[in-house]
Amino acid sequence: MLRRVLALLRSPWVRGGFLLLALALAVAYLVRERTAIADAWARLDAAAVLTAFALSLANVALSGASWRAVLADLGSPLPWRGAARVFFVGQLGRYVPGTVFQFVAQAELARDLGVPRRRTGSALAVALLVSMTTAGLLATGVLPLALHGADPAGSAWAGRVRWLAPLLLVLLVPAVLNRLLGALLRLARQEPLEHPVTARGLLAAAGWALASWLAVGLQVFVLAHALGSGWPAGRLLALAVGGYALAWVVGFLVVLAPAGAGARELALAAVVALALGGGGAAVVVLGSRVLLTAADLLLALSALATTDRAALARARRAAPADRHD
Repeated sequence: MLRRVLALLRSPWVRGGFLLLALALAVAYLVRERTAIADAWARLDAAAVLTAFALSLANVALSGASWRAVLADLGSPLPWRGAARVFFVGQLGRYVPGTVFQFVAQAELARDLGVPRRRTGSALAVALLVSMTTAGLLATGVLPLALHGADPAGSAWAGRVRWLAPLLLVLLVPAVLNRLLGALLRLARQEPLEHPVTARGLLAAAGWALASWLAVGLQVFVLAHALGSGWPAGRLLALAVGGYALAWVVGFLVVLAPAGAGARELALAAVVALALGGGGAAVVVLGSRVLLTAADLLLALSALATTDRAALARARRAAPADRHD
């Protein structure tokens, strides 16, 4: 049964249909919100929007670099072009309800380059765990600086994930994480990983992840600053970086929502409203979401357009048979 499912997933028609569905859902979000988007853009100047979009691209690209560092640590170092195709195109699977589709999309795309599915799935799981840990640390370490010891809505949200960061730090100890991955692979009836996760690989992934959070935090800061919050720049920056990290954790934990839609926006709005009020927070939240969606689409389409077809065909011919994968 499993082999039939995997054979179906290798069909170019099924892959093409999945890609079109993911693209359609991402574009549908932009079309559905077109009136609100137009109203939001009317309150922002072009320079702020362009700067925020550049930071959105940086956020997605740096997230891909974090994932690539983990995959290399597990024994599959991919060139930048191949890694971009797997990560950016597979990223569109987040827009299909159910987090499993991102795993499936990346696993199938990476298999074309000779990477076993279990290794791709493990790399994505570890990269997400690294993202959760770094985001939790930022939310609990940076956000209180912006709130000056107060306990409004944003501080309450930060307190709810405060217990999560120490737990995730323990899980990121290589000895603990390798045992956890081994247990999960046994449950999935998969062969064990050939290369264990190392401290060096995790540190590299964490560095890229922190850079990605800083990029998207700066994106929120640029949008909020353009609306004129009245807060000191340093305090507003801390609110933006810590607030988005907190919102991402909340959105990720709501696994049934496509790409954290809804929950992430509510959490980010609750924090940003402390500096801008409800109306300004709505503009920032909508603008941030739209720009990140546009960045996902642009990077995915760019990766598809720059794919080396000849190299991909050679990699497919050299890819191992899926006896155990």
